[in-house]
Amino acid sequence: MAHPPPLLLLLILALGLAAAAKSPYQQVLQHSRLRGRQHGPNVCAVQKLIGTNRKYFTNCKQWYQRKICGKSTVISYECCPGYEKVPGEKGCPAALPLSNIYETLGVVGSATTQLYSDRSNLRPEIEGPGSFTIFAPSNEAWASLSAETLDSLVSNVNIELLNALRYHMVNRRVLTDDLKHGTTLNSMYQDLPIQIHHYPNGIVTVNCARLLKADHHATNGVVHVIDKVIATTTNSIQQIIETEESLETLRAAVAASDLNSLLESEGQYTLLAPTNEAFEKIPRETLNRILGDPEALRDLLNHHILKSAMCAEAIIAGLTMETLEGTTLDVGCSGEELTLNGKPIIANKDVLATNGVVHFVNELLIPDSAKTLFELAQESEVSKSTDLFRQAGLSSHLTGRETVTLLAPVNDVFKDGLPVVDSNMKNLLLNHIVRDQLSSKYLYHGQKLQTLGDKELRVFVYRNNLCIENACIAAHDKRGRFGTLFSVDKMLTPPSGSVMDVLKADHRFSTLVAAIQSAGLTENLNRPGTFTVFAPTNEAFRAMPQGELNKLMGNAKELANILKFHVADEILVSGAVGALVRLKSMQGDKLEVSMKNNIVHVNKEPVAESDIMATNGVIYAVNSVLQPQASRPQERGDEPADPALEIFKQASALSKVSQRNPRLAPVYSRLLARMKENSGRF
Repeated sequence: MAHPPPLLLLLILALGLAAAAKSPYQQVLQHSRLRGRQHGPNVCAVQKLIGTNRKYFTNCKQWYQRKICGKSTVISYECCPGYEKVPGEKGCPAALPLSNIYETLGVVGSATTQLYSDRSNLRPEIEGPGSFTIFAPSNEAWASLSAETLDSLVSNVNIELLNALRYHMVNRRVLTDDLKHGTTLNSMYQDLPIQIHHYPNGIVTVNCARLLKADHHATNGVVHVIDKVIATTTNSIQQIIETEESLETLRAAVAASDLNSLLESEGQYTLLAPTNEAFEKIPRETLNRILGDPEALRDLLNHHILKSAMCAEAIIAGLTMETLEGTTLDVGCSGEELTLNGKPIIANKDVLATNGVVHFVNELLIPDSAKTLFELAQESEVSKSTDLFRQAGLSSHLTGRETVTLLAPVNDVFKDGLPVVDSNMKNLLLNHIVRDQLSSKYLYHGQKLQTLGDKELRVFVYRNNLCIENACIAAHDKRGRFGTLFSVDKMLTPPSGSVMDVLKADHRFSTLVAAIQSAGLTENLNRPGTFTVFAPTNEAFRAMPQGELNKLMGNAKELANILKFHVADEILVSGAVGALVRLKSMQGDKLEVSMKNNIVHVNKEPVAESDIMATNGVIYAVNSVLQPQASRPQERGDEPADPALEIFKQASALSKVSQRNPRLAPVYSRLLARMKENSGRF
């Protein structure tokens, strides 16, 4: 197979790099050309917002969604910049005639700029020799100015109009590839800066005016058409705050948090400036708490400052932006309105500053880091838990400066109503409050947490979940000023006693307890450990054939083997059971645990009750005795070979229900008879 010569390879590589280096604007323009090529050469697809004259070159995402700021668009096909139609021919085959800037203005949709250039005596300059760039307002941009503003420009012996036009000009040729994000260009009016922002979605703004048609070449420069008449900018963000009456409260807050120097420094920021009205909407108690807490106040203000300048014209769909506080805000738009976190709360947009842009907002954006636990919970999916803690008289732990972590069950847990708050419930709720402010990302498997109810809770880290005892974290934690909120999927059950203690205390397991004692496994299940026990209920033993049950109870070794198959030496709570989980039993064979229709199954048998927590493990109640997949032959013994028979005797005596059962009574009678015969051995 022939290989291309090295020179050709270098050329291919160079072309590839050149394509990759295209600016976002050029990439979007290229996409529009590709979408319009079926209509002829040099045709671009353009999206027009229905009901307006706003048009956009289309990127891939916009093309398929057919929406700008959530509003429907129609696709039209127009000549790409720099080309024109020829009668009788398809597409736009002819390049626009190359003429000076003055003549070009009339061709590209900025005849009003051309007119004012004539009236202000700028025409000779932009007709003559030189190399200029003009950001020319469209005809619609001039028409949108108020009569008062327009009159002030054209009435003062034309000097104001000339200055305004020269502020739209740069004394050199600048193409879109040169319009880098965050750069400034010195204008031809007293070298005052023009701010350029070139966004990843292909939109370019000039002092927050959107570039509509770019790179129209002229014999003496370049014409870019923009959608607004731009004005000079001399104030920093801090100076805007100091001069705006509607920002009086913000001014005091900025001074108290010592953010003045940042907001008057060089850089490119976006300030979402809360107005006096925004502060007044906040409960006075909450506002006073934040204003009196320097750290919370600084977090609040930094949450209103974006790390880069974002002009309103650049937002055509939702995007996530990072704040100086380290969190994110969802910035979007709905028609003509900007939105923050889905709400149209921006009252005045695109107030340009020398170091960024200011948007006035009429609601305060309080970050989680400035909120109390109570405020975090009230605004999330655990609001019913908040009511429960308040009814229990525990609100002080959620509103003060105590550093705690709240394990709050989600509202779905209480879909049948809140439980009655009595002393037991209050103690349980205290065990949902962990000492210290935690973060889930730092929790580790086996970690012990101390609660306000003096219980010790364990952390379990699984492949698909993070759990604290039987409750698994249902959402990302919210870190407040002093407390952290963990939303959990169920009410937590603190462990109380070992596995054997829990089994003995539950009448459903009296037969199992007797069997464990008979098999000599009591000590194992009392020692510290990490057990998962699939505990057969009395019903499970009653369901066994009589002969099989007699045989099992009469052979301690076989009984121990079967019981060990019900125990794994690791803790698995139900929240960790998503896909099939295989556990190695103490007997050696695998136990297969799965979830079907929100019910845990072990070896395809449904579990009657999950997550009965013990200090050394977790218990699942099952209504069947599980059998190992490959049972090994067991030596038959004539008698149980363990001194735990005395415990078996005591346990069986307590189980009146089981002893009255006609199927289990012979088993107990035979075991008791053997204990009497061998009483001398113990």
